[in-house]
Amino acid sequence: MVPLKLVVVSGPDFGRSLSLERGTYRVGKAADCDLALADGAVSSTHLLIEVLKGRARFTDAGSRNGSFVGDVAFKTVELRAPAHLRIGRTELKLVTRAETAPALAPSLSDRFGGLRGKSLAMRSLFATLERAARGDADLLILGETGTGKDVCARAIHEASPRARAPFVTVDLAATTPELIGSELFGHQKGAFTGAETARRGAFERAEGGTVLLEEVGELSLELQPWLLRVLERREVKPLGADAHRPVDVRVLAATHHPLRKRVEQGTFRADLYHRLAAVTLTLPPLRERMEDLPLLIDSLLADLKPGANTALDPATLALLRDYRWPGNVRELKNVVERAVSLGGAVDVPLDDREPPPRPREAGDVNALPFKRAKDRLVAAFEKDYLVQLLARCGGNVSRAAKEAGIARVYLQRLMKKHALREA
Repeated sequence: MVPLKLVVVSGPDFGRSLSLERGTYRVGKAADCDLALADGAVSSTHLLIEVLKGRARFTDAGSRNGSFVGDVAFKTVELRAPAHLRIGRTELKLVTRAETAPALAPSLSDRFGGLRGKSLAMRSLFATLERAARGDADLLILGETGTGKDVCARAIHEASPRARAPFVTVDLAATTPELIGSELFGHQKGAFTGAETARRGAFERAEGGTVLLEEVGELSLELQPWLLRVLERREVKPLGADAHRPVDVRVLAATHHPLRKRVEQGTFRADLYHRLAAVTLTLPPLRERMEDLPLLIDSLLADLKPGANTALDPATLALLRDYRWPGNVRELKNVVERAVSLGGAVDVPLDDREPPPRPREAGDVNALPFKRAKDRLVAAFEKDYLVQLLARCGGNVSRAAKEAGIARVYLQRLMKKHALREA
């Protein structure tokens, strides 16, 4: 039997999925459904799904708004993958488990909120973000430190129907364990020593809007069931309170930790992980999208000095391209800010530079004829020497020629040969 999966391809729960193995499954708005949807146009129990050999039987469970294949309403229908059906404002696709959620065409835009990028990786991400922002599903945002997870979350909020409501951020890594419960869920007066007044937690403060949980992997096992209840039932219980309170929020969680590994280690609940990871977005590290570097630098410079001609010289750009960027876009921003304040000088640590490919190793040239091997080694030396020279001289060609002891016109000819433009 070919394993099947039901994927939400549009609607408030875009990206969520349900694996169909055997037996019968329920789809609807009720919290105890196998695929619980936030779509208000969906009935409590809208669809029943029976898994058959190589196909699935879908039965409308007496819904208010009906179930459709194309424009045709159905009571019962048997479908083989791939197939589309619609309930409420939600479009579903039946696929084989080997197939991922349908890929979106890359966005035509080079930006989404505060995120920038012309690379295929970023434009593909933007296409997903544009679709996901219109929905209301909770999202897990993954990425290395400095890739812009907080910027991504705010951009999602600002592009969503909740944009006019509050956007509340809680950094779980920067909050002491003793205060995380109060920060998230609030507390009653006298709930603990020092609680002299009642306080609303982040979920209540964000009513109607969005909560970003930064470094969600830092949440203690004791409090993880509380977060799970918020995600599943949309209600919170402040510390010291007797009853739960309903909340209307969208939850975005972010982390640079591999949560799946934490589940395996027993420090993160599997049910909470699967609830958070139903829709996962991953921001690529800067080293994997270096073609975005000029755009990012131009954008950062424009923010620092609007309207000013602050473009970095070619030698400086070459230096930046050679760097590994372990701190990603956040580190790039710091470097650009320092470069502007220092009049164009860039001070990335040389030990962390990505060494450019150099045909200097014997294994690279020994098999070549003498002249080709010599030309290759000389060309590699020239380019590397020029990059370092121009970087030291801040891109000033006259100063560089003087320091190198060669004529300015000859230096310009070498720069042209190695595609190093004059500042």
